[in-house]
Amino acid sequence: MRLIGVDPGLASTGWGVVDYSRGKLRYIAHGCIETKNDVERGLRLHHIYETFLEVLDTYKPQKAAIENLYFGKNISSAMVVAEARGVLLLALAGRGLPILELTPNSIKKGVVGITRADKKQVQEMIRLLLGLKEIPKPAHAADALGAAICAAHSVF
Repeated sequence: MRLIGVDPGLASTGWGVVDYSRGKLRYIAHGCIETKNDVERGLRLHHIYETFLEVLDTYKPQKAAIENLYFGKNISSAMVVAEARGVLLLALAGRGLPILELTPNSIKKGVVGITRADKKQVQEMIRLLLGLKEIPKPAHAADALGAAICAAHSVF
């Protein structure tokens, strides 16, 4: 089964693809969709949508996992992330993919085993689980791989 994980963001949306078969994970690809601050928001969202459709068409995942929003102190930045998340959900639904929505803490727990894991612990465990030589970068793409790993171990 091929899975895609997504870490939504307006400036940087991470994505990661893994295969899961007979209890084993296999790394396929990861990356980020970047947009620039000086471009109008609607155009940035359109770029995310169109580029993400290309990723979906290239790797043909069968299921998807997307990180839920974390509302910290900055509500206005969470709102623009929500907009990016919306176009990503639209793309996934348009391709007919089952979608698992995960909290950041559930991804940490699923990858490392504890919800208080820091980014370095999560990235190192992703590296180990996928048999990579180096920690996957950038961080948004590593988080997306974490979501895909969690999805592999979930029934949905």
